[in-house]
Amino acid sequence: MGEHEPCVGASDEWFTPPEIFAGLGLTFDLDPCQPEEGRAFLSVPCRRFMTASDDGLAQPWHGLVWLNPPFGGRNGQVPWLSKFLRHGNGIALVAARTSAGWFHDHAISAETALFPRGKTKFVRPDGTRGESPGTGIVLLGMGTVANEALSRCGLGWFIDNRRIAA
Repeated sequence: MGEHEPCVGASDEWFTPPEIFAGLGLTFDLDPCQPEEGRAFLSVPCRRFMTASDDGLAQPWHGLVWLNPPFGGRNGQVPWLSKFLRHGNGIALVAARTSAGWFHDHAISAETALFPRGKTKFVRPDGTRGESPGTGIVLLGMGTVANEALSRCGLGWFIDNRRIAA
């Protein structure tokens, strides 16, 4: 789940398109940000999920995590991204706001990053596709399994920050 720019639709709920998961070829252990409703069109391959009523940010995370956090509000992704980086195992989808302070303070700390080719057309809760959003996204990787999946998926431009930092 992700809260994207309200100007692109009537809802702030936008689901990750299935072609991203097909490219990654992974089954995740946990998605801590699933929506309360509309999951019929949600394609996250995961064994366990949490919704807003579960408060995934306050709960412990385990295993390989898929994170498409609420984008809402200024710096709305930051608490989720901070927890994801501390957890150290999974893939996070965040807005590619490369000029934002939070991006420099948090997103570039991920071990790997993949900038998908083109604008990602998210799925609405009714199953239809959104138009081209106002910003791109980046998939951030932490941990061996996630980093290898991002490196081989062919979805876009892959950066291995572990090599840059070395």
